[in-house]
Amino acid sequence: MSTTTAASPAGPAAMSAGWGQSLADGAPGIALLHIARAHAGLAGWEPVHRLAQAMTREPIQAHPEITNLFQGAPAVAYALHTAGHPGYHAALAKLDHSITDLIHARLDAAHRRIDRGQLAHAREYDLINGLTGLGTYLLHREDRDLLRDVLAYLVRLIQPIRVETETLPGWWAAGSPDRRQSPRWDDGHAGFGMAHGIAGPLALLSAAMRRGVTVAGHGEAIRIICIWLDQWRTGQSRQTCWPEVISRDELHAGTRTDLGSHRPSWCYGTPGIARALQLAGLAIGDPYRAWIAEQALLGCLTDDRQLAHLTDAGLCHGWAGLIHTARRAAADATSDLSVAVAAAVRLMDLHVRDHGLPADDGFLEGATGIELVTMADDSADTPAGPNWNTCLLTG
Repeated sequence: MSTTTAASPAGPAAMSAGWGQSLADGAPGIALLHIARAHAGLAGWEPVHRLAQAMTREPIQAHPEITNLFQGAPAVAYALHTAGHPGYHAALAKLDHSITDLIHARLDAAHRRIDRGQLAHAREYDLINGLTGLGTYLLHREDRDLLRDVLAYLVRLIQPIRVETETLPGWWAAGSPDRRQSPRWDDGHAGFGMAHGIAGPLALLSAAMRRGVTVAGHGEAIRIICIWLDQWRTGQSRQTCWPEVISRDELHAGTRTDLGSHRPSWCYGTPGIARALQLAGLAIGDPYRAWIAEQALLGCLTDDRQLAHLTDAGLCHGWAGLIHTARRAAADATSDLSVAVAAAVRLMDLHVRDHGLPADDGFLEGATGIELVTMADDSADTPAGPNWNTCLLTG
């Protein structure tokens, strides 16, 4: 399928507030596609350079309260590092100083919160907003020393926390998972998915271990998360799934309220969780755990009940995210995922044919992410220099 987009290298209509520094839906994310095309010899570097100008036109945000992997300095630096172009080396060096400072500030605040015995908010540690995302940037940039500091924080995060008379998982999050007030979330929640839940920290811990970057307690932290996911797994083999999020009442009951099938999405659903578990099995030498994860992914790819929940083609929660996650898992799998992945690609082709590409050019929910996935065949990653997909923690 050809999904050539009209992704603007910096069209004026796209220049809304924050667009120049957003990996999710702005210039850094769109640049990843043009970087992939340049590395593949399909286009020149001029579109990338125009997008780089758009990223740096305004002062680059590096405030610890509002900056993360997908917004501000880390998002810009992620795209420039992925490009691997010598013209960006000086800018990257300057950005890294700011990013180092903001990571230290975020780590200090997180450790003080743990010292006080308070619950975290998910945005402290998750992939999209938190320290897992910043650690993912360091993994991408190969800054091993600072990455170890983030990993040490995650190891500490995983330890149980005592709240009044109850012991909770250390990553139990205060408030609502969707920032909407509801009595259901008065006592907080635990998220399971890759974007905002515990699968993100698990994937980063596992990916770092596979690259030989480890800290004290590293393997035990991976095992603690895996045991938690074992406890909340329902179904067997290709019917295996996990909840997206649970409340304190569900924690007490030991079962989730909604036992139905969920959308097989990278962000919240079984695909992201299963890939994190597969990476964990590979990291700690547990092939059976990896196999369980692969079977769950096979179910996501072949179960019509789950596939019926996919209503768009995007990376975050659509067809492209499922296909890309399963494709990355297939490269490490003992199970044969490739046939099921190829079938899912055909279904995505049909979806795009019938519904068209999103009007948005963005990376996570728009046409850019879809095209990056379609540029790769069933066994190869996009030839985009340093992996464009590190930010998804799919390996």
